Amino acid sequence: MKNPPFDLIVLGAGSGGLAAAKRASSYGAKVAIIEGDRVGGTCVIRGCVPKKLLLYGSLYNEHIKNASSFGVEFKDACIDSSQLLKNVRSEVDRLNSLHIDLLEKSGVTLFNGWGKLADSHVVLVREKGNVDKITELYGERILIATGGYPNRPLIPGSELGWLSDDIFLLNELPENVVIFGAGFIACEFSCILNGLGVKVKQFIRGKTILKGFDKELSNLLVEYMQENGIELNFGQYPVSISGNPGDLKVHTNSVEIKNCGGVLFATGRKPLINDLGLSSAGIDIDLDKVIVDENQVTNIPNIYAVGDVTNRINLTPVAVDEGRAFADTVFGKKTRQVNYNFVPSAVFSHPEIAAVGLTEEKAIALYGEVNLRSYRAKFRSMANALPKRGAPCLLKLITERKSQKILGCHMVGDHSAEIIQMAAIALQMGATKLDFDRTMALHPTIAEEFVTMI
Repeated sequence: MKNPPFDLIVLGAGSGGLAAAKRASSYGAKVAIIEGDRVGGTCVIRGCVPKKLLLYGSLYNEHIKNASSFGVEFKDACIDSSQLLKNVRSEVDRLNSLHIDLLEKSGVTLFNGWGKLADSHVVLVREKGNVDKITELYGERILIATGGYPNRPLIPGSELGWLSDDIFLLNELPENVVIFGAGFIACEFSCILNGLGVKVKQFIRGKTILKGFDKELSNLLVEYMQENGIELNFGQYPVSISGNPGDLKVHTNSVEIKNCGGVLFATGRKPLINDLGLSSAGIDIDLDKVIVDENQVTNIPNIYAVGDVTNRINLTPVAVDEGRAFADTVFGKKTRQVNYNFVPSAVFSHPEIAAVGLTEEKAIALYGEVNLRSYRAKFRSMANALPKRGAPCLLKLITERKSQKILGCHMVGDHSAEIIQMAAIALQMGATKLDFDRTMALHPTIAEEFVTMI
């Protein structure tokens, strides 16, 4: 079955694909978008959004424990994690429907199925739920925005473990879990599940968590996770899993864990490029990622790629901006490239970690330790003053000694992500330590420490 030609065909209705499709359509382009899963992508359906909703729920146990310090008494208060999971899925359903509605209002045609390139202009869509039905689409331009997928290790019994997607589909949580991984997803789920009353053992192949974040911050998170009852095991990796769901036996390279309620593999993600027909279109790939230039163009001039499929900075806002920059340039005739400097990032652990700019380790490698000066403030926030317990706060600035330019801004503590988002504006504008010093503090707040450090 053939269709009239489209100005743009987008493969993947995640953050980057949706942003590009709607922006291109706003310029008058005739746009098709293809999605074989749910519209919204990883972030909305099985990533950032549901994960953060679970995090909010997991914090209530601590609020309940601290309540008496503020003269509030709860009797028999507890978290029903089954209801929480159900409510999160309901919100995801709402957002999925919202994104479908927004596509329709934007004039973008949605095809529910799996797209595969037949050549540099033709995409074959295998209809979802009816694999025998193939729709042929022709596009003047094609955008690959299929994102990534979680990695499952190649060990015996790995199919018995969960990937991050699976957590959101659970009807109830087990009493205990084993988590493998050291990155965002592993640390976030360790803290979330621990907060919901699950006993957590986390196994880390290397010696540290959160590669790419400032070590002083990640070390502080390690301390608090351990104080909060999370068992962290370094230098260990999965070897095999056996048993039945809910009663698993896990072997690492050095220990055996029996009667395990569940195993989560948070061992990285890969670009989703399998079965896209990239070779049919002549598209170059490198180490399982699509190669693009600064304008998101592949080696085939009419084919582009954005987001995690290019495996550059795999964050939702980056994919969104890449998609919009592509549409602005190609269809809006407003040449624009994405600015990858000072991209803020956060780990929604407990406590949160957020950062923008260079870590101290990276700054030393680039500038030399003698040319740098670091400032820090470590304290207990006012929210924890009466309970006399809770996560610490650490705020840190990395500066170039001679110019006083701020190279990195880092934080551990409540509302880190919200605060660092504002700090990212200052760093993007080239702020110096003197600029921070001249800014009046807002008291009493956590963020004021950034402008009072000496």
